[in-house]
Amino acid sequence: MHSFTEENYIKAIYKLSANGTQEVNTNAIAEAMDTKAASVTDMLRKLNTKSLVHYIKYRGVSLTKEGERVALQVIRKHRLWEVFLVEKLKFNWDEVHEVAEELEHIGSPLLTQRLDEFLGHPRFDPHGDPIPSENGEIKQKKQRLLAEMDVNEDGVVVGVNDSQPLFLQYLDKMGISLGSRIKVIDRIAYDNSFEIILEDDRNLLLSSEVTKNIFLSA
Repeated sequence: MHSFTEENYIKAIYKLSANGTQEVNTNAIAEAMDTKAASVTDMLRKLNTKSLVHYIKYRGVSLTKEGERVALQVIRKHRLWEVFLVEKLKFNWDEVHEVAEELEHIGSPLLTQRLDEFLGHPRFDPHGDPIPSENGEIKQKKQRLLAEMDVNEDGVVVGVNDSQPLFLQYLDKMGISLGSRIKVIDRIAYDNSFEIILEDDRNLLLSSEVTKNIFLSA
């Protein structure tokens, strides 16, 4: 068993390391965890002692195989709980993250297994992110950012790069959700904004920042 704080650090390192493929520096972790670098260093030493990370001072940190396993299990629980909150308790997709942040630390493997079975073994959470399997396997969707699309190309929204409530609320206001079909009508050279059309024939103008946070089917 690991503490809530330990699990949060391990999960943050996993995400910052591009799914475990790169070393992460202390300052990046401090920013992600909203804490001081000295506190991060203390935690990294503790996690290193528990063989959850490889940590060498001034050289960054990476997860061990066991650390990666822990990270994927926490992420699995978080995303399963998000599915439960949206599908069964009718939360909006912008409301579930903070609640799932608490529920992801429940330690019972049996509860996680039963939750997965109850939900019908979902592969993706309400934001389109893949749910790791019980063995830690992740099946990614073929996807590309709206910002990378050319004029007259189209695709279906399969995920978001930003799951912060304000962004999700903005998409709701624009009528964009998972499953929405988007076609690029024009790219505005001045600010690289996009004119798009939705399947209900509504035209929208989306900023460059927004297009960098919407994933479409490849």
